[in-house]
Amino acid sequence: MTALPPDHTQAILETTKQVGAVLKALGCPFALVGGVAAYAHGIPVRLQHDTDFAVRREDADAVTNALRENGIRIVEPPEDWLVKARSGGEEIDLIFSLAGKPVTTELLERAQTLPVDSVHMPVLAPTDLLVSRLMAFSEHHCDFGTLLPVARGLRERVDWARVRQETEGAPMAEAFLYLLELLHVLPTHGPAGPGHP
Repeated sequence: MTALPPDHTQAILETTKQVGAVLKALGCPFALVGGVAAYAHGIPVRLQHDTDFAVRREDADAVTNALRENGIRIVEPPEDWLVKARSGGEEIDLIFSLAGKPVTTELLERAQTLPVDSVHMPVLAPTDLLVSRLMAFSEHHCDFGTLLPVARGLRERVDWARVRQETEGAPMAEAFLYLLELLHVLPTHGPAGPGHP
């Protein structure tokens, strides 16, 4: 396996800023998601893989055309819920569906504008970020270790009642929330809204 370059986090941030600037100029609603979104919210995560943007499916053609015009290579994947792209050696995912649910205008309207390195852009709201990450867990992909520092760092900004409601019945998500209770990140009973970790 090839070792990641030592400045991989900065390389991903540069690609994120490049794509974010293109999408802002285009005017289509979007939001940064995934690990870079957690970074933008102030969580000290190490960025290793790619940068992810949520866009509406109806904007896919406009977005991909704008990226092509700005020198970003579009790679059509076999999946029907995202488009992959590459720039400067870094991978970019344009996601139309988060954890099986379509990216909607309402979801993107809840995004918060935050600085990513030096470029301000919409970033998925903390509650939506946690829900999307929890609902992506499966028996084949269930890395609690990467999400735990994100949950700890965002706990006072997350509507935990909504997280519980939207992940109800998902075994991996419920197990993670129970783990948060055991670690005293969340209370076992009582209020679970913003400001009540």
